[in-house]
Amino acid sequence: MQWRRRHCCTRIAKLGFFLPLLALLISLLHHVWQNITAGNLGLSKVEGLHADKSIENTIISIWTSVKGKENITSHGKQNISSTQSGTALEQSKSAKANQSEGEDIHDAMIHGLFPYIINEPDKCRESQAAPFLVFIITTEALQVEARDAIRQTWANETLIQDVGVVRLFLLGKHEGEVGTHQQRMLQEESQKYNDIIQQDFLDSYKNLTLKTLMGLQWVARYCSQASYVMKTDSDMFVNTENLIQELLRPELKPKRNYFTGKLISNDSPIRDKKSKFYVSKEEYTKESYPTFCSGTGYVLSGDLALKIYTTSLSMRQLHLEDVHVALCLAKLGLKPIKPPSVFLFNHWRVPLKRCKYNHLITSHGFQPEEIIQYWGIQQSNKKKCRTIFWGN
Repeated sequence: MQWRRRHCCTRIAKLGFFLPLLALLISLLHHVWQNITAGNLGLSKVEGLHADKSIENTIISIWTSVKGKENITSHGKQNISSTQSGTALEQSKSAKANQSEGEDIHDAMIHGLFPYIINEPDKCRESQAAPFLVFIITTEALQVEARDAIRQTWANETLIQDVGVVRLFLLGKHEGEVGTHQQRMLQEESQKYNDIIQQDFLDSYKNLTLKTLMGLQWVARYCSQASYVMKTDSDMFVNTENLIQELLRPELKPKRNYFTGKLISNDSPIRDKKSKFYVSKEEYTKESYPTFCSGTGYVLSGDLALKIYTTSLSMRQLHLEDVHVALCLAKLGLKPIKPPSVFLFNHWRVPLKRCKYNHLITSHGFQPEEIIQYWGIQQSNKKKCRTIFWGN
């Protein structure tokens, strides 16, 4: 905010705005120093978070709080089913209602909305250079074959030489005897591939937004220097070479506040309670959503991971994750950017004809064996089709 008063009135107004913030920052630094000297920073050493990162994130959180963020969420442990009223995020709020807003946003920013069951905090530190692209891929425990197919094909971290790529699968948890068995299998898979992150919330369609927020929070906390992030699903085909070499282009300076994908405009909330896309007027009062990118596959600049996640902490969670992210963007004063061609990002299954898969970025609705099949065809057609990209 810019104050345009003159002389002494200007100085008084400025002091009235900055003194509370300065006091908060001094209090914060004093608190961190006390913790350091006491040998207890309040963070898990296993997770590998450095003190300077804690300070940075906490200052960001306090700054957003001073600017008037409302309805701050808390870090809580709450499992709910997709049929229960309210979201896991809302349940988390009520579980820690006795905490102050400052504590809540600090906790949620540092640790995430829910505790990690499986984490890979050092994945981005294993290479000297910051990753160019981080894939965050929503999946479920039983989709083992899909994850294996993706590892072999479009999310192979060594696919493109001299370009750092990080692959992460995002999961919640299941309960009961089946959930216990699945958890053992996931732990073994995690030890083998080191590409799974999981938090302690129920894995359901209603909690898909929590999965995406988990991925964004992970990038903001553990991989903040990544140039770009792509959120997508485990039934997708992604032409990674087009995505990196033609759209994002590592030789250029990374964009900021960049968000693109399959744009969907003038979409209205579905008020039919029988639909899985049902949204009540209480949840969303307007008659249309802001322009959003289909959750099947969208790309954002690395700086937006923190901005979107932090903004989401002050908002009611909508279970339609692509719409929820668009609402966060709107609150930030940002809009998705139109991709160079409408044919690049597809939220449907694109027919396998000629060189189409050498010119697109995403296609939707694949079984694991089809991902491998289509990948083989696309790779074998590279020389013949020679990717011609639309736009710069």
